[in-house]
Amino acid sequence: MNWTLEVIVVPVSDLDRAKDFYTDGLGFVVDHDTTIDGMGRIVQLTPPGSGCSIVIGSGLVPPMAPGSVKGLQLVVNDIAQAHDELVARGVDVSEVQTMGVNPRPTPHPLDNVGFIFFDDPDGNSWAVQQISSRP
Repeated sequence: MNWTLEVIVVPVSDLDRAKDFYTDGLGFVVDHDTTIDGMGRIVQLTPPGSGCSIVIGSGLVPPMAPGSVKGLQLVVNDIAQAHDELVARGVDVSEVQTMGVNPRPTPHPLDNVGFIFFDDPDGNSWAVQQISSRP
């Protein structure tokens, strides 16, 4: 049996501001933006190529303080390119950092150990790691 992680709730204070950040700033795709009469609004967004989405919303999501999610992580195959794309989109992102020594020999020295970091407008924190291939 497969157990797939499909959705992570990310608490935000302003849905439209967050939606703009995740779509315009990060390039996430809007899967749906649904208002349920009298209950609230749910926006589901998916990073390009990901099998897992995030949900931001009001009324229907578990009550969590905006900005309280820390350590969300995305994986890309080229951390320098990801950094440049985020900067071009206006995201306040760290410089590329090397965290330790690559545990496996690869032709890409930043594999597994190359990271960048950013926060969304509410302070939810994200890391982006380079992994160009998996064994």
